[in-house]
Amino acid sequence: MISGNSFKIKVPASTANLGPGFDSIGLALNLYLEIMVEKSERWQVIPLSKELEVFQNDESHFIISVAKQVAKKYYKTLPPCRLSIKSEIPLARGLGSSASAIVAGIELADVLGALNLTSQQKLDIAIDFEDHPDNIGASLYGGLVIGSKNDDHTEIVSIHDLPVEIVVMIPKEELLTKESRAVLPDSFSFEVAVRAGSISNVFIAALLSQEWNKAGRMMRKDQYHQPFRKRLITDYDQIEGLAYKAGAFGVALSGAGPSIIGLVEAGKGKEVADNLSLVLPKMNVLCLSIDKAGSLVEPTASIPYIRKAL
Repeated sequence: MISGNSFKIKVPASTANLGPGFDSIGLALNLYLEIMVEKSERWQVIPLSKELEVFQNDESHFIISVAKQVAKKYYKTLPPCRLSIKSEIPLARGLGSSASAIVAGIELADVLGALNLTSQQKLDIAIDFEDHPDNIGASLYGGLVIGSKNDDHTEIVSIHDLPVEIVVMIPKEELLTKESRAVLPDSFSFEVAVRAGSISNVFIAALLSQEWNKAGRMMRKDQYHQPFRKRLITDYDQIEGLAYKAGAFGVALSGAGPSIIGLVEAGKGKEVADNLSLVLPKMNVLCLSIDKAGSLVEPTASIPYIRKAL
């Protein structure tokens, strides 16, 4: 248990679905949301990343709102704090920025309210906010997660030793999840549902057995969401082809998009990312690794910060 007047919360980004694992498969990435927390006389948020300056700087901030809702569930009142927040996770790009904020809020409530929540309890609480376990599970547990949400419980399997790197191709434009979900069908026939489920099953089995080409083929055969969503992404088919040509064994939308991920055998990611940077000059191409730790809370010394006019 963390105690004292200051601590740090660190939550990884995530990519979800990986093609055929719609709303059930996620992967934690080594981009981070970090929050330095210090006790204060009032709630205050100090954005340390320019992209975060658009959000509220008082107790109406989303992370604080999540923390307060969690505390209320356990009949606790949280002491006010100053949160100094920085983030490497692009907003509205399909890299789990909202899930990381939810997890951060739960971790904040857990420490300040002395709730002593288990990982399973944190997951079940997070599902109330996000409704599906892919991004949330990855940010909490780290690694590759496969999850299933049932009526009153969510099951998660987390795998941390997958020898894979991730090349992420990030466009400049945003795509909100609600817009990307709007293009999905309301239902599938029994035949399509069975076929889509079998593709997802073979994909996971191929990843775990390191049959990379087979895993990549399954990523391309997704029936759940990519056939409908990729039309929202400018030049998706061209980008996918370039990623395969550069050396990725599998390519998919990252979550709801618009970012696109390429899965690459460990040790080859930088070369693939460098090659894609040359042919995709309008996109930000990153070579990332799998975060294996998930969300962390650590004690810190008193944290200096720059006061801004509020």
